[in-house]
Amino acid sequence: MQRKAWMIRLKPEKLSEYKELHANAWPAILKQISACNIRNYSIYLREPENILVGIYEYHGTDFDADMARMAADPETRRWWAVTEPCQEPLETATEGEWWAPMEEVFHLD
Repeated sequence: MQRKAWMIRLKPEKLSEYKELHANAWPAILKQISACNIRNYSIYLREPENILVGIYEYHGTDFDADMARMAADPETRRWWAVTEPCQEPLETATEGEWWAPMEEVFHLD
């Protein structure tokens, strides 16, 4: 199992919409996340900076393949078309980076 953490900025004018979307996440999206070996997934919001931090456990054996499978799923693509306009990459993001990966520097089980 690998723990993963990512961050991105939430557009202030999209705060309510983003919270509502995730309060009512589509069942097909939740099923796809699980099918791609992701468990214990949480998204945290830090206001007033509007930073989102996503944390989850990856329980598969080929992360890149599972993420490609998720990206190829039509319902996931439809979900992203709704959620991505709410987000913007961090100012320090590299070319083509959306959610920026974070380094784990401490964990207590």
